[in-house]
Amino acid sequence: MSAEEKSLNFIEQIIEDDLKNGLSSDKLRFRFPPEPNGYLHIGHASAICLNFGLGIDYNAPVNLRFDDTNPSKEEQEFVDAIKKDVEWLGFKWDKECYASDYFQQLYDWAVELIKKDKAYVDSQSSEDMAIQKGTPTSPGTDSPFRTRSIEENLDLFTRMKNGEFEKGTHVLRAKISMKANNMLMRDPIIYRIMHAHHHRTGNDWCIYPMYDWAHGESDYLEQISHSFCTLEFLPHRELYDWFLNQIYDETKVRPKQREFARRNLSHTVVSKRKLLQLVEEKHVTAWDDPRMSTISGMRRRGITATAIRNFANTIGIAKRTNLIDVSLLDFCIREDLNKIAPRVMAVLNPIKLVITNYPEGKEEWLTAENNPEEEIMTYREVPFSKELYIEREDFQEEAHKKFFRLTLGTEVRLKNAYIIKGESVVKDSEGNITEIHCTYDVDSKSGSGTEASNRKVKGVIHWVSIAHAKEAEVRLYDRLFTHENPDGNKEVDFKEYINPESLKVITGYVEPSLQTAKELDHFQFQRLGYFCVDRDASAEKLVFNKTVGLRDTWAKVSEQ
Repeated sequence: MSAEEKSLNFIEQIIEDDLKNGLSSDKLRFRFPPEPNGYLHIGHASAICLNFGLGIDYNAPVNLRFDDTNPSKEEQEFVDAIKKDVEWLGFKWDKECYASDYFQQLYDWAVELIKKDKAYVDSQSSEDMAIQKGTPTSPGTDSPFRTRSIEENLDLFTRMKNGEFEKGTHVLRAKISMKANNMLMRDPIIYRIMHAHHHRTGNDWCIYPMYDWAHGESDYLEQISHSFCTLEFLPHRELYDWFLNQIYDETKVRPKQREFARRNLSHTVVSKRKLLQLVEEKHVTAWDDPRMSTISGMRRRGITATAIRNFANTIGIAKRTNLIDVSLLDFCIREDLNKIAPRVMAVLNPIKLVITNYPEGKEEWLTAENNPEEEIMTYREVPFSKELYIEREDFQEEAHKKFFRLTLGTEVRLKNAYIIKGESVVKDSEGNITEIHCTYDVDSKSGSGTEASNRKVKGVIHWVSIAHAKEAEVRLYDRLFTHENPDGNKEVDFKEYINPESLKVITGYVEPSLQTAKELDHFQFQRLGYFCVDRDASAEKLVFNKTVGLRDTWAKVSEQ
């Protein structure tokens, strides 16, 4: 890549400058470093697309490294889910790595820090350490254990490793400066005691490295050239570099940490802690609930990997945090599904339509195109009969002049079928319409080439044949939060903004071609929106999730 080829973002410019200043292109290596303590979300998707995209652009390897340094919150389930998500997004990693791969080396380096009098065992309580650390405007004070001898520190640290002490009795701290302006440099903790089973190392370790210690050193061990992270890690960069200074060999690549801004998505939360809260408190069904901002939830809802990648590329990389309207993601979803989703007919709010002059017992199989966006058009056969379902909203007994669907005395075309004319209605004892009776123009069959088939009518409506229709459970999903920034006001619990209308489950009827649809198959229900087959579907029960509507209805709501 070169600056002449395209306009570079600031991350790419950093890499280009390093290459110009002598970094060999074959030394480029990137990484995506998730913590296996939850499922990945849309924010992670942007980071995945950034790092793996750089790998593609520069023909450089990208590691997938799990930051598994906190066994109390980590599970193999999360590791497996993360791998599945990265692969589903279309990316391949060079090496699958774990911070736990380096536990022995990290421990050995910590021992060297003690020997160089650059680390010590502190036996204060966490409360005392917090007080002793000072404030951003006042310096800290030295721990009373800061002057322990090297020999005592080595002995205590060894015994910490051997499991002789309870959690919270001791920590290992770097000896930097308690007067540093950067609070993170005031003798940060390197190791803490945790008697917890690790999903990979079992019970081998009783002490675990802190993120700041493990992350940069893991980058170094893997010879990562550029370690890109979000802006909240900017204050950590000084510590990242200090730790590297203690072990850096000039013959090797020195990793460079640089930061980019989070691109938050409106009407969502992307804190793993809060997503876990939604799951545990049963506001949603699971991590992959289609209302969740998790990659697995979006996949289950029917959002495609292509749409997510296009969204990440569209919003790009920035230096300032901002809120991206979810309607942009919806646009990317529609743009992709419009190209790949077959058009089918489904009726979600049915009312019975009887064609009175259509022969009893007759059925026809009509030809319908699958997707007008296809390069080579394909078709399917759709059954037609005397009694149909249409959408209740597509009929009005008395309509205004701008209502171009079915009403009494007017004509509309049934998609792929005939022109019909509303004649009368049947009502129940409460005056509700239960049936619509109409007549059809026998010569108006779509595609027949007759003069009548070429007649222009203002409305076209979809339908399904009652005799052939397949019943389906349809889950109508909407935004999980009513507020565009549910996490923005720290005085208000984000759950106060949960949308009570985020899920409606209804019974609909679909054309029989969908009987054999498989999990995650995408469809456009004509005139209704995009839907996909849920994993709960079976041969006995069809289940569809609404992915997104055909247009942005929230834009109109927000303008009112």
